[in-house]
Amino acid sequence: MVSREVPAAPGLVVEDVETGWCGAVVRVEKAGGVRVVVLEDWKGRTRSFPLGAGFLEDGAPVVLVPPVAPPPAARGPVAPGRTASGSFAVAGQRARVARGSRIWVEGKHDAELVEKVWGDDLRVEGVVVEGLQGVDHLAAAVAEFRPGPGRRVGVLVDHLVTGSKETRLVADALRGVPGAAEHVLVVGHPYVDVWQAVRPARLGMSAWPVVPKGRPWKEGVLEALGWPRETPADLAQGWQRVLRSVRTIADLEPTLSGRVEELIDFVTGDQLDS
Repeated sequence: MVSREVPAAPGLVVEDVETGWCGAVVRVEKAGGVRVVVLEDWKGRTRSFPLGAGFLEDGAPVVLVPPVAPPPAARGPVAPGRTASGSFAVAGQRARVARGSRIWVEGKHDAELVEKVWGDDLRVEGVVVEGLQGVDHLAAAVAEFRPGPGRRVGVLVDHLVTGSKETRLVADALRGVPGAAEHVLVVGHPYVDVWQAVRPARLGMSAWPVVPKGRPWKEGVLEALGWPRETPADLAQGWQRVLRSVRTIADLEPTLSGRVEELIDFVTGDQLDS
């Protein structure tokens, strides 16, 4: 079978024939003078492989080639002079040195969505977004971070609704930690998974599918959409299809976008700390 050339675009899921490693393309870079592709598996682990032949996509052999940047008109309906978040773009602005303050999000998908919409703004403001790996770890993370003047933390939590486990964990995390009351802000959205924060119309739906209780939510959604769902690579590919549908802040539900804007305002206000 003749291998076809495929651009190594971020989100493309491939398998390395020699090792069996399967993952989504994160980026293409040079290492030791050789161009390599970085693949991330479903657990968030990454490995680099020489760009070229030796990969499978959906079982078919492919040759990975450098991705081609789309022309400006293909990047989505962002107004001239505006970022994806709707802010005024600052021409020629270098990224600011990172602040001491941080934004924490619960998982990889949350971080990728925030980066896609607010990434330009965050670089100008010098705000770093870090993964929390679950609200269960919030108490230890806050205590280790030692919040205080000039070291604020804004936290975005999934499914933060009255009476939920997440609400109780947040209360416990902030109780008794020095500086937390003044320098930590925890906000959340009501969704089981951040996928639901993307307006369903962007995927041709009137509403997100209702998944029966006890069924893994992502797998249930992929089944309802008729998308592959059997392997971790299927889940990764499904998320990339969702993420690609997002062009600007207008493609997100206000129950998410409003909370992210609130966190950005909070952490960039750290210069007001006495």
